[in-house]
Amino acid sequence: MPRLAHDSPAAGEVAPGQGLAVAAEALYLVNLLLLPGVGFLVLLALYLRNLRVAPPLAVCHLRQTLSASLWAGALLLVANVMILLLGGYHSPYTWMVVIIYFTTCHATLVLLGVMGLAKAMAGQCFRFPLVGRPV
Repeated sequence: MPRLAHDSPAAGEVAPGQGLAVAAEALYLVNLLLLPGVGFLVLLALYLRNLRVAPPLAVCHLRQTLSASLWAGALLLVANVMILLLGGYHSPYTWMVVIIYFTTCHATLVLLGVMGLAKAMAGQCFRFPLVGRPV
């Protein structure tokens, strides 16, 4: 039975662009968890260098991770604006905003990144819900 284009590669088979897809997802997680900013810049460089020449699987993951990274930055900016509007960083509301941000937005983005990494490692495309670009 022939495999369809959206099927996973057979056991032991590596899909074209799978390494690049895994790298994009790993850099997304590095940006969120280990080296914010640095991970994004490396991901952006990877995106700009490979977007036109990469296989479809890699392009899918590159676009998704870049879009989700931009959304993550925007959500962090919104959290900081909320802190400033609620009285600044010395206000008791600061911790309320920080805890809500980390338990909802940040944790969700990390979970989606782990799901994207698992899909990339399986050689499958993945679309981030809400923050991802159409595939």
